[in-house]
Amino acid sequence: MPPSPRLLGAPMSTPTPTIHQPEAADARSLADQAYYRIRELIVTLELPPGSLVSERDLMEQLGLGRTPIREALRDLARERLIEVYPRRGMFVSGVDVRDLAGLSEVRLTLEPRAARFAAERATATDREQIERLIRELEEVRAGSDERALIDLDQRIHRQIYRCTHNPFLEETLNEYYVLTLRIWFLVIDRVARLEDAVQEHSELLEAVLAGRGTAAERAMLRHVTSFEEAIRRVL
Repeated sequence: MPPSPRLLGAPMSTPTPTIHQPEAADARSLADQAYYRIRELIVTLELPPGSLVSERDLMEQLGLGRTPIREALRDLARERLIEVYPRRGMFVSGVDVRDLAGLSEVRLTLEPRAARFAAERATATDREQIERLIRELEEVRAGSDERALIDLDQRIHRQIYRCTHNPFLEETLNEYYVLTLRIWFLVIDRVARLEDAVQEHSELLEAVLAGRGTAAERAMLRHVTSFEEAIRRVL
């Protein structure tokens, strides 16, 4: 049988969250445009886990043809955001606690090393961007806005990945981060960890900025570990 939702968070309140995917602005093909738009619908739960994916509805909603929609859905199936059941249809992949454990295992293996690489390889331009992110963290701390933190968290992680100057590692980490982000959106209204997360981000960015690879690696390890623990407590 097709999947049913296995884990649903509390209803989302306004404003509607978004995912940070700046490459979407450079998407030239219709299939790429469809991919980024559908991925956002899935990650932000506008298409919730277990829901039926209708090509016709997506065509109408996105104003795109059947071919780019199908190509996008194939790509999303490869990334495990869509599940395909022959003769039954396509469904948004479900989410359960095992997904969190598996994703955390990958992130705990790769992200601390990526943070070390970032500290060792960041260019002057990279460090300017990190300084801007540090300033933004102070504003989020003052505002205590969980959704603002989610947006900033996305940009921080993507900047760390970018600073590795390893496109293969960057692409892999972005893919797994997006899968983790969907779980965060599922439980956002039940997770209270703003202050801890801000402190973890500050330590991470300061270490990368100073070129301290070991400190950056340890800060990222603590951050990913505490994130999993915070999410697991409310599942």
